[in-house]
Amino acid sequence: MSVAPPLFIQNARLVRPGAEPSLGALRAVDGRIAALGDCTAQAGDAVIDAKGALLAPGLVDLGVFAIDKSALHFGGITRAALMPDQGVVLDKPSAVRFAAQSGKPDLWVHPLAAATRDLAGCEMAELALMRDAGARAVATGRRWIADSGTMLRLLSYCAMLDLVVVAHAEDAGLTGAAVASAGEMATRLGLPSAPAEAEALAIARDLALAELAGAAIHFRQVTTQRGLDLIRAAKARGIRVTAGVTPAHFMLSDSAIGDFRTFTRLSPPLRSEADRHAVLAALADGTIDVVASGHDPRRPEDKRLPFADAEPGMAGAETLLALTLGLVRDGVFSLARAFELLATNPARLLKVDAGSLEVGMQADLALIDPDKPWVVDSDKMAASAGNTPFDKQGVQSRVLALWKGGAPIAL
Repeated sequence: MSVAPPLFIQNARLVRPGAEPSLGALRAVDGRIAALGDCTAQAGDAVIDAKGALLAPGLVDLGVFAIDKSALHFGGITRAALMPDQGVVLDKPSAVRFAAQSGKPDLWVHPLAAATRDLAGCEMAELALMRDAGARAVATGRRWIADSGTMLRLLSYCAMLDLVVVAHAEDAGLTGAAVASAGEMATRLGLPSAPAEAEALAIARDLALAELAGAAIHFRQVTTQRGLDLIRAAKARGIRVTAGVTPAHFMLSDSAIGDFRTFTRLSPPLRSEADRHAVLAALADGTIDVVASGHDPRRPEDKRLPFADAEPGMAGAETLLALTLGLVRDGVFSLARAFELLATNPARLLKVDAGSLEVGMQADLALIDPDKPWVVDSDKMAASAGNTPFDKQGVQSRVLALWKGGAPIAL
């Protein structure tokens, strides 16, 4: 995408870091934010009247499994960090370089390099070469690295390369073929299950190794009280740790699997109601740093199976913004905090100059009507598959317009 002409957006409610939205204007020049607040249009500017809508940074979605541009744009996402679990695993520089170009011209794609060859958890991949090819972080994919020696070497090397390790937190020795969290619901349904402590055990080991290596580690999804307590304590000790979650784990508990509906077959599985409330508390107190979509659309043939045989995953890009802003209306956190979770913090982890409305940042922008109602419909989703656990649920917040580097994106 060539550099867009100067852009001027007026009469917008600007969503700025740490502050309540305030009426003002934004001017972008050469793809970057040049002025904010009380500024005026210049000759040659493309002028947009926001008519009082929210103007926020474009969302930075940390950890998608598919690049569904229409779905990502519908959800206000301008940057997507692509997980390495692809048809061609992102464990070589050529694969990373190709993935980094795959979003052009209207989406930033930031590949996450596979931590190990073929994501097998044994031999480290070519991390330095993949960083040079465009990888913004290193990820273990959908799997936990069981071998502690391999994980320590990975963390130590990534510390030298100044790359964050994005880790999956489930002890595979405990989870095995489980498809649900151990508890009353799994027992009633007769589903293979694993104790929720599998998450805490994985987090405890990886935190100890990250502290030993002096590395930065991001747990892509932390979904249990015990896991969150470990993160909270580690942050207090100064360990370089961050945590994420998806809307499914703050909106739903394992009661949602009661009808064997495979759209609720997720990884990690849905947890207890007590764990769900622990996630909400962790979002409010800052223990959780990132809310991501976990966008993982699955074909009908992968979901139209018995629950235990279905593939885990959900199409989450289109509902990410609306479900997160629902917590603002519920008083869980402020609007500014919502965009820290959705844009500022993930951009910081990826080391990209985006994710907040500040002079000098990339002009990745979303114009949003936070009150516009709509109904999630799995049959009408823009994603390559509509496997959402929120089918037919009413939500609020719609993206009205989107810009990447100051250039308009067609919605």
